[in-house]
Amino acid sequence: MTTIWHNPRCSKSRQTLALLEDNGHSPTIRLYLKDAPTRAEIEAILITLGMPASQLLRKGEKAFKNLQLAAASDDQILDAMVENPVLIERPIVLHDGRAAIGRPPESVLALFN
Repeated sequence: MTTIWHNPRCSKSRQTLALLEDNGHSPTIRLYLKDAPTRAEIEAILITLGMPASQLLRKGEKAFKNLQLAAASDDQILDAMVENPVLIERPIVLHDGRAAIGRPPESVLALFN
């Protein structure tokens, strides 16, 4: 099963979804801004990606500045992501227990090799 945490307003997210579909994949689409992930889900993805929360954080978002997350701990970042899912880098594709961020979109294709 393949899932994409998708934001249709994001060009990279749209490009990643189109790339998956063009390659014969029909992912489940999770509109994560409306269906916000839990802290446990974010933590699981971070483990799968092998990265700290700070690397999954969108630093260009207004919420990043408003919440003063520049020097925040991973614990504080996780709390902020749960409350403000716009802070989560997108898109994220999950497939067979693996995950990839679609930046660039082609990076997600490695999940299917």
